[in-house]
This record gives sequence, structure tokens and C-alpha cells, in this order.
Amino acid sequence: MNNLKHLNTAEKHNNGNLLKKTGIFLFWLILWQILSSSINNSIIFVGPADVLASLAVQITTPEFWKTIGLSSFRIFIGFLSAFFCGIMTGCLAFRFSFLDELLAPVMLLAKSIPVASFVILALIWTGSENLSVFIAFTIVLPMSYTATLSGLKSTDEKLLEMAFVFRFSFPRKVKAVYFPALLPYLMTSVRTALGMSFKSGVAAEVIGVPSHSIGEQLYMAKIYLDTAGLFSWTLVIIAVTFLIENLFLFFLGSLGKKKHAGTGCRRTKKENMQN
Repeated sequence: MNNLKHLNTAEKHNNGNLLKKTGIFLFWLILWQILSSSINNSIIFVGPADVLASLAVQITTPEFWKTIGLSSFRIFIGFLSAFFCGIMTGCLAFRFSFLDELLAPVMLLAKSIPVASFVILALIWTGSENLSVFIAFTIVLPMSYTATLSGLKSTDEKLLEMAFVFRFSFPRKVKAVYFPALLPYLMTSVRTALGMSFKSGVAAEVIGVPSHSIGEQLYMAKIYLDTAGLFSWTLVIIAVTFLIENLFLFFLGSLGKKKHAGTGCRRTKKENMQN
């Protein structure tokens, strides 16, 4: 009976939150439309109706989906490469302290240099086609590296002592001790890094204007003063970033659950054998 009451309360709470979020969304949507109507200039500021109309026209064309696919693929490849490279270098820097000191200026430099400088260098080195891959990589690498190093340094000393006492093998120590400590830091970094990789990647495309890219579409919208098109492509960037971020976080979260479930199963088997 108490469980039923708890479920009903939780359901009411969730419904209340959904209504609240819907109300907030509608408030800003209506305010947006009011501002657009009061300005009454589609070049300076467009309303949601114009943006949705522009998006509806573009969605029906194969070029639209090809552009989204190629841009997203290039940026995600840059993100993924930097993410795993940051994890590997972070693990090595944790193991060898001199490497941490050696890489510290490089990571600080990568964080400090403006994206525009990286874009110009990338145009010289790689050309416009691979521009967003390089930019996403340089933006994400220091984030992934810092998150990995911080996560490993936060590992519980008592758990490490327990692993030493029970003579855990290195792979088992990684699964049972280091990975659980590292995962929250990685998930936090992904929430920031993926958004930054898409922002910087598309900004690089606007400068380099590679063919079949979101940046090219934004550049053309600027040339033709197509504010509705500019807003619609901005909504596309937000939607794609949100989708990929949540899918990647779900993947990382499922890895953590599998590790936890596997550890729990092993513990249960040991307890049953002892009993």
C-alpha cells in the first residue's frame, strides 16, 4: 500500500514537472513571437512560425540530410578521437608524473588559444574539408585529459589498499577501483565537451566553408540575409548536439552499470559459495 502511494506521488511529481517545463517553453515561444511581430522585420528578427516554415521546406530535400550527416560525422570523429586520446594521455600522466608536468603547458596552450587561431592554422595544415575534425579534436583533448587525470587522482585510497591486500590483477583493479572513480568525471566532461565541439566545429566551417557542411549553410544564410534559414540551422545544431550527447552519455552510463552488475554477480557467487 505504501509502495502504491509512493508511486502515485512520484507520478504526480513527474507530471507536475512536465507541465511546468511545457509552460516555460510556451512562455518563451510566445514572447519570441510577440517580439518578432513588434519588430516586424524578417531580416532583423524572425518569429518561430517563419523559422519552422523554413525548416519544413529544407527537411524535404536530400541535401539537408546529407549536410547534417557529413557535418555531424566530421565533428563527432574529432570529438571521439580527442576523447579517447585524452583518456590515454591522462592515464599515462597519472602513472608517470613527469609526463603530467611535460604536457601541462601544451594543455594550457590548447585551452587558451582562440578558436579563430586554430581555424587559420588548420586551413593551412589540413584544408577546409577536415577543418571541423581538427578543431573539435583540439577543443576536446584538454577537457578529456583533465577529466581523466582528476578522476584517477580522486580514487579512494582505501579501495586501492583493499585491492592490494586481495592481490587484484591490474585489469580487475581498473574495473573495480579506477573505472568507477573515473566515470563521473568523464560524463561531466562529455556534457561540456560535446557541446563545445559542435559550437567550435560549426564556427570553423563558417570560416572555411567546406562543401556540404552546416557552416556553409550558415554562411549562405548570411550572404542572402536569410534570417529564418539562419535560425532554422541553429535549431538543427542544437537538436543534433542534444541527440548525440544523450546517446553518448547513455552509452557511458550503460558501461558503468555493466561493470557494477558484473561486480555484484561475482560477489553474490562468492557469498553463496561461502554459505
